[in-house]
Amino acid sequence: MATLNPSDADLVEADWSREDGVVDVDVDGADSAEPMQIESETHTPAPEDVKEIEAGVQSLELGTKGKAKEVPPVEEPEPEEDNEENKKRHLNVVFIGHVDAGKSTTGGQILFLSGQVDDRTIQKYEKEAKDKSRESWYMAYIMDTNEEERVKGKTVEVGRAHFETENTRFTILDAPGHKSYVPNMISGASQADIGVLVISARKGEFETGYEKGGQTREHVLLAKTLGVAKLVVVINKMDDPTVNWDKSRYDEIESKMTPFLKTSGYNVKKDVHFLPISGLVGTNIKDRLDKKVCSWWDGPCLFEVLDKIEVPLRDPKGPVRMPIIDKYKDMGTIVMGKIESGTIKKGDSLLVMPNKANVKVLSLYCDEKEVRRAGPAENVRVKLSGIEEEDVLSGFVLSSISNPVAAVSEFHAQLQILELLDNAIFTAGYNAVLHIHSVVEECEIVELIEEIDTKRRKDDDPKKKKPKRKPLFVKNGAVVVCCIQVNNLICIENFSDFPQLGRFTLRTEGKTVAVGKVVKIPNPGNSTF
Repeated sequence: MATLNPSDADLVEADWSREDGVVDVDVDGADSAEPMQIESETHTPAPEDVKEIEAGVQSLELGTKGKAKEVPPVEEPEPEEDNEENKKRHLNVVFIGHVDAGKSTTGGQILFLSGQVDDRTIQKYEKEAKDKSRESWYMAYIMDTNEEERVKGKTVEVGRAHFETENTRFTILDAPGHKSYVPNMISGASQADIGVLVISARKGEFETGYEKGGQTREHVLLAKTLGVAKLVVVINKMDDPTVNWDKSRYDEIESKMTPFLKTSGYNVKKDVHFLPISGLVGTNIKDRLDKKVCSWWDGPCLFEVLDKIEVPLRDPKGPVRMPIIDKYKDMGTIVMGKIESGTIKKGDSLLVMPNKANVKVLSLYCDEKEVRRAGPAENVRVKLSGIEEEDVLSGFVLSSISNPVAAVSEFHAQLQILELLDNAIFTAGYNAVLHIHSVVEECEIVELIEEIDTKRRKDDDPKKKKPKRKPLFVKNGAVVVCCIQVNNLICIENFSDFPQLGRFTLRTEGKTVAVGKVVKIPNPGNSTF
């Protein structure tokens, strides 16, 4: 605050020196609109003088406040943050596999071993699990945070957490294994770069997950379709009394999984790593296996494998593409998603498609920290101005104005039919639910254009006959090019341009019936052909 002028001091003296003992000073004298009525003749300034004094005091106050705001260098700490982020790459890891394989427990153990959870919290969870007569579930409580998940012992929503190794920052996405929650698993896998497929080695549990109707198969197919390029297959529960680190059991599971992974499209030598672990005890996760526990395993531990995985780089200078997976209101509209292409910076002007709303980036958050910019593969929260929260839906895409994402209601796709429901025929008029990045939309097959003969693909061009007649229907295992129509506009791209926005699955009655990729979209500006 400013010090009083001599005239102010005189004023105060005059007020308190009244002979009749009545104090006539207004507490808010400096701010009052009316000049003070002072009876002492010697020190009565003109009303103009009081106004001048007030103006002086106020301007002094304002001046100091203004300076205080300007002084702290807001920009200084941020470059350090940027440097910190540049040192470590960022990857999203999704945990997939059959229900009860130990995905949440393994995820919880990773967080505990990397120092994200303290001993006291673990003790609390141990007690809580014991009270529910579920002693072995306490590690899963780190990932399964809501009460429904803890009571049932089943993950429902995709859990999200962060941890770091020597060279990499990871975001764990803990996907549900139960078949009722496959749509949630799809939304988790669509954000991931690497998959950790958790398989239970316990007698009977691997077989249940692997057989027809088990989630191990469906999850692998979905992961491949949704763009999870690398897979780490962890064979969990090796410490179980029925297994006891038995090499023959490990080899049996590996030999059964390898051909299936090949048919799903994975290159097993390059893209898949197998390793044994115990999620509950934490064996072979952060540190290599002790020879006393398991004499036959010489390979790396899970952290080493994750740290060394090479993932294809994305273009930070490309057009911005960020599918929105969630939104909420907090002093403005905040959208969440993973940047698939391009770089988003604070202050950028972007477009929310398909409703073509112009928005401005007010702030950007990455792993709870505010940052100035974020590049491809980062999970971010973006605060936007120019759009209301109710006008944004999951599946909309934040894109650059100069090169916006296509918004269409019809497209051509190449589909691989996996397994149709009993007595179903895949033909024009077939209805299914389309899952593409974060979009979930009902769709109809309008036309079958061409069936691709996978066996004759390598023939020379001249020998190929003219395109055959359009097929009327196709069966399980067929590969077909078809035209798909949806009711609302959706944001997609050709698979060849943006794989993340061009691959999808078709599901019917809770079952994945086909996987595919977008091969042709209408010309820019058109939503149909």
